[in-house]
Amino acid sequence: MAAFESLSSRLQNVFSKLKGKGKVSEADVTEAMREVRLALLEADVNFKVVKDFIAKVKEQAIGLEVSKSFTPGMVIIDIVNKELTELMGGTQAKLAKANKPPTVIMMVGLQGAGKTTTSGKLARLLKKGNHKPLLVAGDIYRPAAIKQLQVLGGSIDIPVFSMGDQVSPVEIAKNGLQHAKDNGHDYVIIDTAGRLHIDEALMEELKQIHANVKPDEVLLVVDAMTGQDAVNVAQSFHEQLQLTGVVLSKLDGDTRGGAALSVKAVTGQPIKFAAMGEKIDALEPFHPERMASRILGMGDMLSLIEKAQAGIDAEKAAEMERKMRTAEFTFDDFLEQMEQVRKLGPLDQLMDMLPGMGKMKSGMKDMKVDERQLGRVEAIVRSMTKAEKQNPELLNHSRRKRVAAGSGTTIVEVNRLIKQFDDMKKMMKQFSSMMGPKGPKGLKGGKKGLKGMLGKNMKFPF
Repeated sequence: MAAFESLSSRLQNVFSKLKGKGKVSEADVTEAMREVRLALLEADVNFKVVKDFIAKVKEQAIGLEVSKSFTPGMVIIDIVNKELTELMGGTQAKLAKANKPPTVIMMVGLQGAGKTTTSGKLARLLKKGNHKPLLVAGDIYRPAAIKQLQVLGGSIDIPVFSMGDQVSPVEIAKNGLQHAKDNGHDYVIIDTAGRLHIDEALMEELKQIHANVKPDEVLLVVDAMTGQDAVNVAQSFHEQLQLTGVVLSKLDGDTRGGAALSVKAVTGQPIKFAAMGEKIDALEPFHPERMASRILGMGDMLSLIEKAQAGIDAEKAAEMERKMRTAEFTFDDFLEQMEQVRKLGPLDQLMDMLPGMGKMKSGMKDMKVDERQLGRVEAIVRSMTKAEKQNPELLNHSRRKRVAAGSGTTIVEVNRLIKQFDDMKKMMKQFSSMMGPKGPKGLKGGKKGLKGMLGKNMKFPF
């Protein structure tokens, strides 16, 4: 969620000032809106978009509802949240579906925006939804573009239709569509050529492909890192081609994210997907309401739950919970749990989905999750024998020395991990005994006991 990090922390600062006020005057609203305006402009949101957005929020925030409310600050945040969601399209926009298959999707954009990779990611997403996509290699100008698509297709087991780079892209698109019809594909994704800037020849060729295959979707792939430029590109493409949607690539980059907030307002076309990383599965349907919630520091629990449901084995989770309760938790279980969590994606992105986490991360420098540290933890555990993993008490000094040497770490790191693992087991045991048979009501030592326990032991082993 790096795309909105600075915008997010600025907006949260503005709102924390408002939250504490019993009454919010017009002057307070004006001052808050001035800061919101600056934060949005700094995040590279289009000037006109910012102006309209502030006007809409201000009009509602100065209305009667706010002054009558018990929590005026919260009401204003709610207004901003709703308007931010509207700005990005209101609700999730789904892919179009042709009445008679195949559904034709034409991917367009400037060179370097990530069209070819995004085409592959989209094909994989469709395949996961039990569809049978076909990729069509229509970029004959960029060296190795066809090869790149073929390699991508091969890695996700999706066929790629190609006629080499000596045939016109219009012919390739027409033949690709026919091939899909003949072979029962229900989606055709046409990867078209990009240029380094918009030129007449590029647009002419795209218009011809459009006229010949009559696509159901024309998706513009926009590099979120190009900021203001992305909006101009989107506008030009839309004027010439009538876009039906936008895909934001590189939204995990260290950018200001303004493109994501401006593109819908400028083209009138929704953002349908966002790519949150390099990996082939890092393409997600774009949910405006969840993105607004993340930006305002309210987290995105829905996406986190969806990720967890897709990536975590429910039976294993229940068994793990039982082991923790009965303190049978071993280093083997610990490894398995780490693997389950890592399946969900980079830990930093997962942390960003938790409400209030952004603020904690900015307030605590050591909250940054270091993936390399996780690798070291894993190496240490994998260097233990089966007996040692099952029964950590066996790990005397000489065994610990062997584990450190085998994992390329130091004995200090090995000792630290074993200590944290012990603490974690004790905490689990204490926690389950405190919960008692009656559940949380039977807390022994009440809040004090819980606080003492968490205070002492709340350290992550990574």
